Amino acid sequence: MSYLPIEEYKKIWIFKHKDMLVSDEDLIQIKPLTEARAEQVWSQQISKQNAHPELFDEEDWANKAQTWLETDNWQQLWESDDPSLPEILAGHLQWDDSTVIWFCYESEHVLETTWDVFRRNWKNFLFFDDGPLIIGRKRKQVAQFYQTGNYRIGNRK
Repeated sequence: MSYLPIEEYKKIWIFKHKDMLVSDEDLIQIKPLTEARAEQVWSQQISKQNAHPELFDEEDWANKAQTWLETDNWQQLWESDDPSLPEILAGHLQWDDSTVIWFCYESEHVLETTWDVFRRNWKNFLFFDDGPLIIGRKRKQVAQFYQTGNYRIGNRK
């Protein structure tokens, strides 16, 4: 089994918050990975040696300056009533709606969904903003989010 039932997800409250409730149709498409599967995705896609974004070192693509293209702010839009993605983020991640994405908080905490579900509910995913990365299956574009309210976009090799 690669997924936990969403109801068993320890942080399900981020999707059931009364002010940002995720629809039932979208909720069933947000799939928390089991710890073993999350570690596999993290190791293959993010880092073989470091379990959290704060621990990235010179071997990790996410810690290399050439990966990153631009930085912008997400927090102002997050605090508004506008459901749109930040403009620079939307412009960089121009994926098909059905693109499988992983929202990677740390090696044991990865969520899988589709790009359209993420776009509609991006604010919920950012209740935890200590360096998570969004990556798409077989896509080079990437973004990373920070507690400062900023994010950066780039391309992984």
